Amino acid sequence: MVNFTVEEIRGLMDNPANIRNMCVIAHVDHGKSTLTDSLVQRAGIISAKNAGSARFTDTRPDEQERGVTIKSTAISLYGELAEKEDIKDIPVKTDKNEFLVNLIDSPGHVDFSSEVTAALRVTDGALVVVDTIEGVCVQTETVLRQALGERIKPVVVINKVDRALLELQLSKEDLFQNFSRVIESVNVVIATYFDKVLGDVQVMPDRGTVAFGSGLHGWAFTLRQFAGRYAKKFGVDRNKMMERLWGDNFFNPATKKWTKNGTHEGKQLERAFNQFCLDPIFRIFDSIMNFKKEEIPKILDKLEVKLQGDERDLEGKQLLKVVMRKFLPAADALMEMMIIHLPSPITAQKYRMETLYEGPSDDECAIGIRDCDHKGPLMIYVSKMVPTSDKGRFYAFGRVFSGTARSGIKVRIQGPNFIPGKKEDLFIKSIQRTILMMGRYTEPIEDVPAGNILGLVGIDQFLLKSGTLTTSETAHNMRVMKFSVSPVVQRSVEVKNANDLPKLVEGLKRLSKSDPCVLT
Repeated sequence: MVNFTVEEIRGLMDNPANIRNMCVIAHVDHGKSTLTDSLVQRAGIISAKNAGSARFTDTRPDEQERGVTIKSTAISLYGELAEKEDIKDIPVKTDKNEFLVNLIDSPGHVDFSSEVTAALRVTDGALVVVDTIEGVCVQTETVLRQALGERIKPVVVINKVDRALLELQLSKEDLFQNFSRVIESVNVVIATYFDKVLGDVQVMPDRGTVAFGSGLHGWAFTLRQFAGRYAKKFGVDRNKMMERLWGDNFFNPATKKWTKNGTHEGKQLERAFNQFCLDPIFRIFDSIMNFKKEEIPKILDKLEVKLQGDERDLEGKQLLKVVMRKFLPAADALMEMMIIHLPSPITAQKYRMETLYEGPSDDECAIGIRDCDHKGPLMIYVSKMVPTSDKGRFYAFGRVFSGTARSGIKVRIQGPNFIPGKKEDLFIKSIQRTILMMGRYTEPIEDVPAGNILGLVGIDQFLLKSGTLTTSETAHNMRVMKFSVSPVVQRSVEVKNANDLPKLVEGLKRLSKSDPCVLT
């Protein structure tokens, strides 16, 4: 059951303040596609039972078979904040609790790094996934560096917390120290590539820009959620509570006061994060995995988790999954973090314009991009080509930065070698159709205004991999993407039978089109 229609998505496209274009980036095997599943499931595209194992954004048979993402995949999701009053915490004023999240799941292998670059160009925010056990790895650092170079704001998810509890059996304090180390490593990378225009984008749990969870089990939380629970319970301010839930803050039950000192009368006090956030989770894990049958109903009652029909008969890991999903649904935590802390196209294009556009910063196209103006001159950047089911044809995948893209309009297709005022690498053709990319499916759509991601049909013959589409005669190109990897293997191929030469040339052309990094 899909919870929204293309018409509803088209309605949301007109309100760029409520759009979030973001991609999921991480080191290989840190759980990007698995985490993405919980968001896809929230939108009603896959069933709750399959979330975590469906890997909906791994669309190719070889990706499903190997359990590895090879190509980046885009999908549009409808999102809303679980609590209406959270809207006031979003930096840009908005009155509607309806959001369009254009999410791109990208590969983690260094060999497919060019796919990540293409995904980053069309997004404004990044969800950085880090494995709690492996910590920040080489590729985490590479993709973060790429994101910050494109002026993309990061938020972090520390994934695979279930492994730290079930396999490593860490204590609460060890887990806290583990989280602190991971966050510190991420912030070191962010500080190294500090950009004055982007400002301080370091991630902090007490600011709400870090989530902790398990993609496989489908649960996650941010300090904001726990602070909200306790703020209601104790009648205190949520933001004050949030600050106290991280770092060296201790609640002394004897004096009923908060303190920075970890001991009281020679006794060790428990850290607030361990006591208020980790304790309920540890209790659930302990009672379910050690089969303490009489304790489970009491804990569920306290946490207001209700089990339906068949779920009551489950035990062990199956029960744990169901309970944790109901107690802390991953989609709620991730949606809230993305909607509140990642920028909308209106905000992001103001500071990204100068890194995106090659021309003067005061011409009509630059102003259209800066204001994300749907009435401005059309400016689309195509970042990659996606093969269609129709042999040899490709969708051009990109983003509208200014103006409105419609089926049938004539556009100037400017390749990477185009120079304003010259005819080289320039075609003037019509867009046959505009489409919406939905994982392994596409949906036709009438028109797409500025700030949105789209697919285009009918321009693949005129563009090799990436380029700029515009209606303005004076438009310069959008800046060419810088890839963080360069091709390493070189092969020469020849045909045994000379009659097959045209086929080989056609094959090489398609290969070059389908991978942003291949040179033929």
